Amino acid sequence: MKLVVVESPAKAKTINKYLGSDYTVLASYGHIRDLPAKDGSVRPDEGFAMSWQSDPRSEKQIREIKDALKGADDLILATDPDREGEAISWHVQNVLEEQHALKGKSVQRVVFHEITKSAVLAAMASPRELDQTLVDAYFARRALDYLVGFTLSPVLWRKLPGSRSAGRVQSVALKLICEREAEIEIFRAEEFWTIDVALRTAAGKPFVGRLTHIDGARLDKFGLPNEAEAKRAASLIEGSNFAVTSIERKRVRRNPQPPFTTSTLQQEASRKLGMGASRTMQIAQKLYEGIDIGGETVGLITYMRTDGVQMSLESVNAIRDVVQQTYGAPFVPDSPRVYKARAKNAQEAHEAIRPTDANRLPKEMAQFLDRDQARLYELVWKRAVASQMANAELDQTAITIDAADKHTTLRANGSIIAFEGFLKLYQEDHDDPAADSEGKDDRLLPTMNDGEALGRDGVKPDQHFTQPPPRFTEASLVKRMEELGIGRPSTYASIMQVLQDRDYVILEKKRFAPEDRGRLVVAFLSNFFERYVQYNFTADLEAELDGIAEGKLEWKAVLERFWQAFSSAVDNTKELRVSEVLDRLDEDLGSHFFPDGPNGESTRGCPRCSNGRLNLKLGKFGAFIGCSNYPDCRFTRQFAAPGGEDGEDGAAALDEPKILGKHAETDKDVSLRKGPYGFYVQLGEQGEKKSDKPKRVSLIRGMTPNEVTLDLALGLLSLPREIGAHPETGAMILAGIGRFGPYLKLGPAYTSIPAGDDVLAIGLNRAVTLIAEKALKSPPAKQIGESDGKPVTVHSGRYGPYVQLGQVRATLPKDVEQETITLEKSLELIAAKAAKGPAKTKPAAKAKTTAKATKKPAAKKAGTKKAGSKKAAKKAKPKATTETGNQPASND
Repeated sequence: MKLVVVESPAKAKTINKYLGSDYTVLASYGHIRDLPAKDGSVRPDEGFAMSWQSDPRSEKQIREIKDALKGADDLILATDPDREGEAISWHVQNVLEEQHALKGKSVQRVVFHEITKSAVLAAMASPRELDQTLVDAYFARRALDYLVGFTLSPVLWRKLPGSRSAGRVQSVALKLICEREAEIEIFRAEEFWTIDVALRTAAGKPFVGRLTHIDGARLDKFGLPNEAEAKRAASLIEGSNFAVTSIERKRVRRNPQPPFTTSTLQQEASRKLGMGASRTMQIAQKLYEGIDIGGETVGLITYMRTDGVQMSLESVNAIRDVVQQTYGAPFVPDSPRVYKARAKNAQEAHEAIRPTDANRLPKEMAQFLDRDQARLYELVWKRAVASQMANAELDQTAITIDAADKHTTLRANGSIIAFEGFLKLYQEDHDDPAADSEGKDDRLLPTMNDGEALGRDGVKPDQHFTQPPPRFTEASLVKRMEELGIGRPSTYASIMQVLQDRDYVILEKKRFAPEDRGRLVVAFLSNFFERYVQYNFTADLEAELDGIAEGKLEWKAVLERFWQAFSSAVDNTKELRVSEVLDRLDEDLGSHFFPDGPNGESTRGCPRCSNGRLNLKLGKFGAFIGCSNYPDCRFTRQFAAPGGEDGEDGAAALDEPKILGKHAETDKDVSLRKGPYGFYVQLGEQGEKKSDKPKRVSLIRGMTPNEVTLDLALGLLSLPREIGAHPETGAMILAGIGRFGPYLKLGPAYTSIPAGDDVLAIGLNRAVTLIAEKALKSPPAKQIGESDGKPVTVHSGRYGPYVQLGQVRATLPKDVEQETITLEKSLELIAAKAAKGPAKTKPAAKAKTTAKATKKPAAKKAGTKKAGSKKAAKKAKPKATTETGNQPASND
């Protein structure tokens, strides 16, 4: 018996069908261990020793693998064919070795780039050892990311309150977005004009020519800078007769694009399908791991994490056959096309992303796929097939037209596709719509001859303005990061998601805009850690990490060089004063937060005290704008959202409450405040006694402080509110906000109000519908009797059916049906559960230090320190809280 370990259950299910009864296939569910999120998990002073820890779910998978291994002779590690896959295999082997589960067992590593029966069987026939260079590259990357995060983040928390954590690559990607926004802010539009002339051939056929020369001088883009110049040029044209002076014809060829890599797939899926990078990779993973096609489970595309553009000769020949059969011999080039990656730091270790069988046409596969899967498969199929098709050929014509008086020259361009070639199947899109039409003119010009006199029908001057550089889309950001060599293609989706999760950027109309918090972080890092957010430094470090994977560099030596300089830079910030941080940030971002007025006047004047100056300030909960005359003047202002307006007295820090108005019935102030857990509205003030607490209600998720008016605040403070009596039971339905968000309450039962429904406006009909829908999903408790006057009920719970008496709950055994359980049996189970007492909290899994990852800890050197101080980290890191329970908290 042979035990095969893969990452995912879907992959295990597919492979299990290919292998015979001599094999058992289990999933590890990704990584079974990771560095625990605490100080000291990577120890530079001990030769970069690392401590690994498994979570409870991973412990369960380890036990299953260990149990299955008892009846097996061989362990086959068949995780993904990349660095992460190699690391997962290493962890599985290492854990089993530590638990002495591999005695007398052989361990083999197999890789395949597509999940088809032939590929899997071929891989099983060609096992190898674990690739230690890939494992070392994993150690280096994981340690680097940990050291940067756990060393730099506490600095941010101390010196820039309100900031989240900082990542090695995420910070550089954030810098790209912020620098683009700064370019847009300083951009000033420039006016320019063009002149088009409606012309006719001698045969009366119309076409258009554009003015290109005046008095023999070629006009550049700003040759006609204003309306006056455009009118002068138009008058020259209107007084002239024109004739053809030259006709140039040429045939041009366009080559197809190479098949997809990870980054180009993400870019095109964004442009053509409107899919985000994360969504694209999720769907690609499913297409790779296997789809049920008429009873056969097979992977439809090759491995989707790759920067290679080459394809196997077998697949190329299969694609050429499909092109011949579908489009004919003229669409097949004389020889197969060979591509080479142009991206910086491309490793080309794997094939490009392609269909595993080009004969599986998208229209035939659509019946087995959902809509998004079908669209993405079609995209991959078309790109791969088009990459092996003949060039497209275009006939381009350029006609020069001179005025009889030689004062003006016009030009008309046109083209026509002479042979479609690959364009019959696929054409790549661009992020900038102008790029799609740049240099192209699909107009077909009428036939004319040299010297032919032309008629003129009209002259049309057009005004234009230059446009600012566009914000990054997901596609253009991926493209730019790849061009610079920042990060690896497989990490781009997670990088963009992390930036959004940390509220550093927002995705607005499918384009990234930096939040003020993100701009502050970039400004801080650029001033005090400039080297570590430089594009060249990040790219060079990526090249070194790739060198480790190739066996050219030793991973600990790379880490040592990085850590010496980085830890020194961190130490240099220990004496950094907040005033110095504010001065630097004000210098960098002053023009953003305080842009000049329409007439160039300063906007730093305080609108409340008139003689104060507005500056950046840091409060307990983050940065905000305040008056220089504090505490005499307490004016504050929150940062504006991208494209939004600043709101007076609504500071992000809100060190001072924002008074919204008076409550009509009580005459108490209604205020907007910010606490440790976010914004809230409050009625009145805290009384002398602790019990005299004012009423407070948190803002609903998605609600911004800027939109909170007195009416909205009064609505929130009125919660919970009565919606109406339930038509069947007559019981009153309430709506309120609890710790888990907006809810409905009918009797003791709670129902969450979904996004899209307003807790302040939801009506009786909608509330009854939501309650009924929840009842269908989770049937209500059923009373089966009483004990000591208390009801005994049976419920459907998250982990299965259970019976309840008072506060005691007892799970039903598997052989007892929920519908038929008796009162006697219920009381027996409840008594047994009560006798055991309350459940004990399961202790956290202990961290283990692997012997194979690092050597025996070396003696600690004098004068060196660990990555971050526990004391400092504990003091600076925001305290985390975990909320439990099934019912929302009431509004207090």
